Amino acid sequence: MTSLLLLAQAATTPEVGWLSRKLLGVTLTSAEWVLWLLVVLSVLSIALMLERAVYFATHRLPDSEALALKLARGEFDAVRTAIQGKKGMEAAVIREGLASTAQGADTVEQVIASTISRERPQYERYLSFLGTLGNNAPFIGLFGTVLGIIKAFHDLGSASVKGAAIQQTVMAGISEALVATAVGLAVAIPAVVAFNAFSRQLKTLTSRTNALGFALVGSLRAEGRKDSSPSEGR
Repeated sequence: MTSLLLLAQAATTPEVGWLSRKLLGVTLTSAEWVLWLLVVLSVLSIALMLERAVYFATHRLPDSEALALKLARGEFDAVRTAIQGKKGMEAAVIREGLASTAQGADTVEQVIASTISRERPQYERYLSFLGTLGNNAPFIGLFGTVLGIIKAFHDLGSASVKGAAIQQTVMAGISEALVATAVGLAVAIPAVVAFNAFSRQLKTLTSRTNALGFALVGSLRAEGRKDSSPSEGR
């Protein structure tokens, strides 16, 4: 009788395929490696945030509005003195634009556009990493949570305890699994905030650089019109 019951139970138990067994063996591993991955990504993102903050702070001109007025007035020597030793997109545009004034306003305009295109990638460095991390860290945390829940239910199915002990086993496993989602969000939120902040600073910096270039080109064209007007009068 007992042997008949065992045969009936074996017949009704669904057989797990080879691929399912292999995947289940992988997913039943501990999800702690996901937490370590998130911790490493968090440390790396914080280091990049600090590096970008220092770079943006040291590669800008605090008085670009005053320099734009001086360029518009044609006070080129004063501007050259003001940007000595300065680094960044704004200083590079002014320096190379002033060095090309003898070639005319059109050439200066092209030099300014070329300098902006060359300097901008230096500010965009590592921003793509922060943006990608901010978008995908929650999914990494969710992956760890799914692994933890799978393991919790597998432990529940193989456990021989009953009653309150089963509930305690399941709740402990699920609560531990949800930690991965929380850690993923904790990594993603600062990365998204930093990415948006740096992108905004870069947009503002580019606008200020363009304003300096327009002031220089406008001044050169105004001087060109003044030089050509006497000859036209004669």
